[in-house]
Amino acid sequence: MLSRIAESLFWIGRYVERSDGTARLLDVHLQLLLEDPWVEESRACTALLGVMGSAPETYNTLCRADVLRLLGTDRAQPSSIAASLWAARENARGARDVLPSELWEALNTTVKRLPRRVREDKTHDFFRYVRERAALVFGLIDSNISRDDLWRLITLGRSIEHVDMTARLLATRSLTEASGPSWATILRSVGGYEAFQHTFRGQPGSRHAVEFLLLDQLFPRSILHSLNRAIDALTGLDPSDRRIGVGSDARRVLGWVRSQLEYAPVDRLVEDLPRLMVAVQNGMQQATEAIRDRFFPVNPDPAWIGESA
Repeated sequence: MLSRIAESLFWIGRYVERSDGTARLLDVHLQLLLEDPWVEESRACTALLGVMGSAPETYNTLCRADVLRLLGTDRAQPSSIAASLWAARENARGARDVLPSELWEALNTTVKRLPRRVREDKTHDFFRYVRERAALVFGLIDSNISRDDLWRLITLGRSIEHVDMTARLLATRSLTEASGPSWATILRSVGGYEAFQHTFRGQPGSRHAVEFLLLDQLFPRSILHSLNRAIDALTGLDPSDRRIGVGSDARRVLGWVRSQLEYAPVDRLVEDLPRLMVAVQNGMQQATEAIRDRFFPVNPDPAWIGESA
């Protein structure tokens, strides 16, 4: 497979998952700002943009409408939902020869029907549309693609983005602990409230919620489950790594992040949650760089060298 195609497949998984995770996070927090009169709106919006890596310094005050535009519909903002879906569509355009036609049509239709402006009373409908389209795309990937390197690359990108977005969601909780969303609200935002109830059978407190979202090996949006999927995908992409112990740099980084969470006492995870989530996000950035260097390195442009006299 050409490295250009491999890179496009990896980023399709990441960008679609990013749009879904951002929609879930914004749906929770913008609704919280609307319902809780004690939340200082500008401060909460600034903190939310900071967690998402998009905190513009040109704004003195921020409101819900600014966050909806910057992280929702503004295609000029790299971290927005609209920009992520557009980037996923463009990567799919470059890999159309290897992708099912239904997948390309789903991504293309999603971008074409995405509104450029959303009224504040229609925000939930907008986020639901994004979640439903992401579910359709991933459903087509899981049902129409053989479990070969093509599927592994998309799954690898999706799994790494899964880890990053769950870490960002938990970071927003730790930033606004006093007035932030409850654990029940956070679990509902990732579609995990019912699964949590089946596991712990009670109202979610900090200890059990953190344990579930970080360490549950059966819930697909937990950090540990996504790390395991990413490592399995890497192993399938490069089986030769198994002959030299831990293997590639990317697997080392992912394994290190997994060990930091898997073997730590749950109470310490709760106590150190903000620091750990920053470490997880940094780990995903390092893993992405290692994957790029291994599977789709950027070669410098050739230069003419004159004949020496």
